[in-house]
Amino acid sequence: MTLTQQPLLTVDSLSVVFSTDNGPATSVEGLSFDLNANETLGVVGESGSGKSITSMAIMGLLPRTAAVTGSIRFRGEELLTKTDDQLRELRGRRISMVFQDALAALNPVKSVGNQLMEAVRVHSSGRSRQEMRARAIELLDIVGIPTPEQRVDQFPHEFSGGMRQRIMIAMSIANDPDVLIADEPTTALDVTVQAQVLDVLRRVQKRTNSALLIITHDLGVVAGLADRVLVMYSGKKVEEADVEDLFYRPSHPYTVDLLAAMPRLDGNSGDSRLYSIPGAPPDPTELPPGCRFAPRCRYAMLGTCDRTPIPEQFITDRHMAACLRIDEVAAVRQEASS
Repeated sequence: MTLTQQPLLTVDSLSVVFSTDNGPATSVEGLSFDLNANETLGVVGESGSGKSITSMAIMGLLPRTAAVTGSIRFRGEELLTKTDDQLRELRGRRISMVFQDALAALNPVKSVGNQLMEAVRVHSSGRSRQEMRARAIELLDIVGIPTPEQRVDQFPHEFSGGMRQRIMIAMSIANDPDVLIADEPTTALDVTVQAQVLDVLRRVQKRTNSALLIITHDLGVVAGLADRVLVMYSGKKVEEADVEDLFYRPSHPYTVDLLAAMPRLDGNSGDSRLYSIPGAPPDPTELPPGCRFAPRCRYAMLGTCDRTPIPEQFITDRHMAACLRIDEVAAVRQEASS
């Protein structure tokens, strides 16, 4: 990307707060990132870190109980000020989403062909039924469904979990969107099917030249697909870097622990037990003023880290971490690698 190119999608100081019986619950706070053309950005973190809430905010699908502030701009246009009708014009046509539960997202009483045709018809009302059916068959072929001419008339229950996920991807690219958001696209799939779904996403992105925002808790998915990685914890961005830099030079203790919790096949750990991060994320209705990871962090200076707002620090111009102990993390990493 040149310096004059504008990001396709810009999220700036995004915060999402829900009204609950126990008071305001902060799901996302002060989140900022850019998504560029033909780029894949992976967003990772534990359940409850705010990943899916961020995607729903971008799509304008949050309930009225959510207070959304900040800015979300698509090609320079502010989305948070658009009406529901204006957002419907964008959703599915310019920005599209693959939801994580394919079986729940598909209508069980409609054939997959009719559902794909409906996705096309919403934004291309001038097409004939024959043209829309041909497009549905083409979409099934793009995502690797065998014999699409026959399978276009089948129903969701006649497909495996992996094929249903492919159908969801086909539906999301029906109108060649500029931005494709994939929310946990490999959840509940075995590793072989996961690899097939990820390969479909790669091929689709290459064919449509779309930008891909992939939300996942699986760092293995990120390693094989993303160009950049954004790590979220308790609603905040704690680290962002190019994928190789993040995996080889993690700078936030939470990222270090996420990587340590990944299963390894090389046997270097010397222990057959999987590492787990101690403790649990904080209650979103009772968030601490400082680092939210401090109670679980081996590097934390209690009384400082947990009470002081943590600024974002840049290790390089493309690698940042919100931590006061970056130098200590780097020293331990260098010692371990020597």
